[in-house]
Amino acid sequence: MGKKKNRREPQTLELAPIGVETHAHLDLDDFDEDREEILARAGECGIASIGNVFLGPEAFEAGRRLFDGHPEVFFILGVHPNDAHQCSNGALDRMREQFKTEPRLKALGEIGLDFYWDKVDHDVQRKAFRKQLHLARELDLPVVIHSRDAHDDTMAILEEEGFKDYPVLWHCFGGNAEEAKAILANGWFISLPGPVTFKANHDLHAAVSQLPLDRMMVETDCPYLTPEPWRGKRNEPAYVVFTAEKVALLKGIRLTDIWRMLAENARRFFRLDEGCL
Repeated sequence: MGKKKNRREPQTLELAPIGVETHAHLDLDDFDEDREEILARAGECGIASIGNVFLGPEAFEAGRRLFDGHPEVFFILGVHPNDAHQCSNGALDRMREQFKTEPRLKALGEIGLDFYWDKVDHDVQRKAFRKQLHLARELDLPVVIHSRDAHDDTMAILEEEGFKDYPVLWHCFGGNAEEAKAILANGWFISLPGPVTFKANHDLHAAVSQLPLDRMMVETDCPYLTPEPWRGKRNEPAYVVFTAEKVALLKGIRLTDIWRMLAENARRFFRLDEGCL
């Protein structure tokens, strides 16, 4: 990890070792050279659990063994909307079996709609989304949502499929107060990423200031969306402490208190006190 003047190290926040980083992609080759160091640094910075997201059943089979020596890493698995054309019945069957046999798999995601990149026909995305929602309900799994430039459509499908008051986490929320209000009205959770630390992100700041303390979590989505003061560098789980710090400032709450609350929310949502963790 390179250093630059005026960039604080995450260890300097000296947070208790209870934190939960809810969304990372540590199986990607971006971390092949220093994955062990990245995981060690996360622990040094107060992170007790990390949710690693596998983008499909093949990615899960290829990458699950990377974390054999790291029980602090739990797993999330789903077919991303940009890969929705791969969400065949065979893929769903493979995921069903993986969820039944791997206790570290705690949620189905990230699934949903992505109209920003527009890589896959919207109807194909919608069908894949619905199929995976059905699988989540069948297996009684929490759901992690990816929604980019598709808020209204994502909301409509979740509501049509009867997911009001179901354990749903809106990953990487970057919307405004009205969008947050609609998510919360359905009983769902919101996960805040690094861009909440950006000075010009006024709409997101206004939304966070209104979020109930028991509905929030934090994430990195690493290697993407690095928060200040490390913006522009590869993201990693340790940097989630800076996101939590900004949330504490926006809520007017001590960082030590928000750190504990965010962790409690995540542990409850992902059922981290059950099974292997």
